[in-house]
Amino acid sequence: MSDETIAAIATATGVGGIGIIRVSGKESQKVASIILGTVPKDRYALYTKFRKLNSQIIDEGIALFFNGPNSFTGEDVLELQCHGGAVILDILLKEILSLDFVRMARPGEFSERAFLNGKIDLTQAEAIADLINASTEQAALSAVNSLQGNFSGLINQLNEQLIKLRTYVEATIDFPDESIDFIEDGKVHEGFIDLIEKLEKILETAKQGVILKEGLKIVISGRPNAGKSSLLNALCEKECAIVTDIEGTTRDILRENINIDGMPLHIIDTAGLREHTSNIVEKIGIERAWNEIIQANRILFVIDVSKINTDDSYDKQLELFKLIASKTENKIPFSIIANKIDLSPNYTLPKELTAYPIIEISAKDLTGLDTLRNHLKECAGYKNTSNGVFSARRRHVVSLEKALDHLNNGFDLFKTSQDLVLAAEEMREAQQNLNEILGKFTADDLLNEIFNTFCIGK
Repeated sequence: MSDETIAAIATATGVGGIGIIRVSGKESQKVASIILGTVPKDRYALYTKFRKLNSQIIDEGIALFFNGPNSFTGEDVLELQCHGGAVILDILLKEILSLDFVRMARPGEFSERAFLNGKIDLTQAEAIADLINASTEQAALSAVNSLQGNFSGLINQLNEQLIKLRTYVEATIDFPDESIDFIEDGKVHEGFIDLIEKLEKILETAKQGVILKEGLKIVISGRPNAGKSSLLNALCEKECAIVTDIEGTTRDILRENINIDGMPLHIIDTAGLREHTSNIVEKIGIERAWNEIIQANRILFVIDVSKINTDDSYDKQLELFKLIASKTENKIPFSIIANKIDLSPNYTLPKELTAYPIIEISAKDLTGLDTLRNHLKECAGYKNTSNGVFSARRRHVVSLEKALDHLNNGFDLFKTSQDLVLAAEEMREAQQNLNEILGKFTADDLLNEIFNTFCIGK
């Protein structure tokens, strides 16, 4: 850990009633003596004057001092709460940084020191940034759950169970002639099953946490004039897109962020897809539409039910659906949006579409919109989001997926060949993946990438 003392403004840029400067490191008491003329009593608020090195008064406010290791960073920490004007904060910080034993903190360095000093694990450090950047109440609550250690607690429990299981297997390997019957009495078999089931549940919750943090990317697709732009306007409850009877009105990608009961959704309206167009602008829009479709979390395929059995355009809608499914390799889930039911209430969808969720709507008169919103919430994992869901990142999901793969491989080896050496190695790899989540075995470049996304002063 660095011996340097660091300082930064810990409050947001702008004018406010209060601004905070944070100092952390072994020279924090010395900074207090110079700026305040005294060192505040540990964990007691002191109302005092803040002075320049030449004793000129800069401001007056509250000073707090925390003796390490009983502080956020685990080091001696000084916090100065002054008036929130940008000029006052800059003058005070400049005075502190003029001391040759203090330097400006890097983005996220206070949280990084808290992690390196064992005050928080890596998931809790990431939860701090997620809480600051939360765009909805549900996202904020999930970040609080992670900050309180809910996520890391589950990972630690998995680790303990995995260590115990590894002990059984490796003891059998090391002492084959002893009367160790862990294998024969079924403890390892049952342990594998229980561990895999728990890991699958945590992985599913982590995926929901990622969606809460990042939002679900919903792409609206379909043939020209199917009602895609009308659907976007209805979901956003405002006129985001131009709607006309002319095919190909939407030429570019339209993006809107909406919030359904605290669930963030990124709704993307695309140009109507068709094979041939003489309009170069529409052609570019169609190319961009395909790019968005292959990156979607879910595709809302809008089908115009009023054109059933009226002309060949309905067949073209079905052909387009099959083309999208083919291009996405059936890896992106679909929801079929049966639009314009006000014009054709007695329609019949082809059997190829009945295997997917079907939502009946009229984007024009807003029929079925509440049903669609509830459907989108379910797709995003809205259930019980305020209870037990923790904030998670894609790296967590990747590590959990790798750990699950290794455990499944180890279980298969154990069941099919009784090759305990290879099974034990798979279990060791799984444990390594779990430890990466908590930061117990983490590369420096990953730490830099994580903490550089923090704001300065946090």
